[in-house]
Amino acid sequence: MKTDQELKELVKQKYSEIALQDAKENKSSCCGSGECSTEVYNIMSDNYEGLEGYNPEADLGLGCGLPTEFALIKEGDTVLDLGSGAGNDCFIARAQTGDTGKVIGVDFTPIMIEMARENAEKRGFNNVEFRKGDIEKLPLTSNSVDVIVSNCVLNLVPNKKGVFEEMYRVLKPEGHFSISDVVLIGELPLELTKQAEMYAGCVSGAIQKESYLNLINESGFVEVIVQKEKSILLPDDILKNYLNEESLELFKTSNIGIFSITVFGKKPDTCISGNGCC
Repeated sequence: MKTDQELKELVKQKYSEIALQDAKENKSSCCGSGECSTEVYNIMSDNYEGLEGYNPEADLGLGCGLPTEFALIKEGDTVLDLGSGAGNDCFIARAQTGDTGKVIGVDFTPIMIEMARENAEKRGFNNVEFRKGDIEKLPLTSNSVDVIVSNCVLNLVPNKKGVFEEMYRVLKPEGHFSISDVVLIGELPLELTKQAEMYAGCVSGAIQKESYLNLINESGFVEVIVQKEKSILLPDDILKNYLNEESLELFKTSNIGIFSITVFGKKPDTCISGNGCC
C-alpha cells in the first residue's frame, strides 16, 4: 500500500505527463490516465463550450463536471480553483466575477502552473493568478475567498478531510463552494484500486459517496446539497487492461456504481470552534 506522500508524488508525475497530451486523448481516458477507449469519447468530461469565458486552449479534458456553472459566482467575488490545471475553470470564473473580482488557481504540478500563467498572459487577465501549492495546505489567508470551485481533483488527494478543512478556513463567513468529483457506491475490485493508472485516473482514489458527503458536513459546512449527479460507465476496452474475463463480468453485473457529483456547501456566518477560522 502506497503512503499518502507516495500517492501525491504519483499524481504529480502522472499529471506532468498528462499536461503534454492532447485533450482528445484525455477525454477518451479516465481523466487522462494511461489507457484510452475507442468505444467512448467523453468518459467523464462535460461540455464547456456553452459557458462564457471558455477557451479550448485551457481545457485539457480532465474534468468530470461543470462546477463553475453551478457556483453562483457574482461580480466582484474572489474565487479560488483547487487543482486549476491549465486555467479552464479560472477563466470561466473570471467571466462571471468580472474585472472587479479576482480569481486564484492553485495547483502543485509546475507544468500546469506554467501553462495556466501563459494562457492568462495571452489574454491579458491581470486579475487571474496561479499559485503553486498543495491544496491540503492552501497558500491563502483565512477568511479571504467568496467562492471555491474544483473539478475532479479531491478524489486524487489521500487526505480529503484535510482539504475540506482548508476550504472551510479560507472561505469567508457565508462563502460557499461548488465542486465536481468522482465518488463510489460499492467497493471497486482490488485489481482496479491497486493500479497507479486508475488512481491518477480519478477512479481508485475515489471514496464512497456517503463518506464524501459526511466529510463535508463534519468539516462544518451547512446547506450541503448535490447539485448534479451522473453515472460514469468505464468501457470494456479500458477495464480489460486490469480485469480478467471473470472479474470483468462480476464487475459489470455487480451493484458497484461510479458517479460524478457536483456538490454545494456553505460556510456558516458564525465560526465553529476547531475549524481554524476563529
